[in-house]
Amino acid sequence: MHPNASHPGPAPASLCLLRLSALGDVTHVLPLVHTLQKAWPDLPLTWIIGKGERRLLDGLPGVDFVEYDKSTGLAGMRVMHRELLARNGGRRFDVLLQMQVAARANLLSAFVPARRRIGYDHARSRDLHGLFINERIPARSGIHVLDAIGSFCEPLGLKQTDVAWNLPVPDDAHAWAAAQWPDDGRPALLISPCSSHVRRNWYPERWAALADHADDAGWRVVLCGGRSQLERDTGDAIAAQSRAPLLDLIGKDTLKQLPALLARATLVATPDSGPMHIANAMGAKVLGLHAASNPRRSGTYSDLSFSVDRYDDAARKFLGKPGDALKWGTKIEFDDVMALVTVDDAIAAFERRRAQLVACGNS
Repeated sequence: MHPNASHPGPAPASLCLLRLSALGDVTHVLPLVHTLQKAWPDLPLTWIIGKGERRLLDGLPGVDFVEYDKSTGLAGMRVMHRELLARNGGRRFDVLLQMQVAARANLLSAFVPARRRIGYDHARSRDLHGLFINERIPARSGIHVLDAIGSFCEPLGLKQTDVAWNLPVPDDAHAWAAAQWPDDGRPALLISPCSSHVRRNWYPERWAALADHADDAGWRVVLCGGRSQLERDTGDAIAAQSRAPLLDLIGKDTLKQLPALLARATLVATPDSGPMHIANAMGAKVLGLHAASNPRRSGTYSDLSFSVDRYDDAARKFLGKPGDALKWGTKIEFDDVMALVTVDDAIAAFERRRAQLVACGNS
């Protein structure tokens, strides 16, 4: 039986987390951080993280971030090793939580001086992950990525029972988001159309059709996204094919302003992407579009009510078997897989959110 946060076991002297990327994935680590801090408020936590992810989480209380730049290769790993020793008083960490199984992350973990090295179970391991750890989390199939990460506290005698994100968002970021459109009671559909995995992305003409439907329903429609050429081109294509007056904020926010912007939306529409998970962490309702990935594993953790799930259809079409017959976590990133998500699917999901608002007495 696991001790709870009121009666935890003995605290490690020091603990290091390794999760470099990506933006959505690091939000899944936040509940684990809060579980550890609730059990052991004085436990020093060091988190090895990527540069962009550090910007998103900067200001997280009680966490000492160490950035690793993937472009620095082995030389950067040696620098990181020296920095970790310096920050931990020249000593090894009591515990390393190695929460990323990609080859680079596995190699990077070898440069983390730690006594206990906790990694994934055999089913989730790959790229020689087992060579870099000496303990494993419990093997559980069919669970969300966030719950798998949450189970990293179990070898330490804890159990993650509460899920809270508490993403650090400064007041000036909320002020910026509040200034982008008037607080006039009109609901807002915020479309974040791009994932970094291009085969997860929907089509501009379909986004435009959803935008037009929302506009006809009296909603404000907002576009958001980063500064990449893909995101700019996608936004331009949506605007060119939509008759709705779109508020285009693509490339205009920072990583600190993005969570505040997503939190203002009545509904955030997006494929499986970083903004999907950041929006969920901020308490926003999400219209997630899924065909290439399984929403039960990597969809919005809090609420899938407004998502579109064509994963089973994709499995049958591209892999010749039902989704439930696939290994948990299988991606179906084929060309045109997102064609399985229709405009009617997205409109139906939008209308579910709209009906909820009406039932609650909102427009």
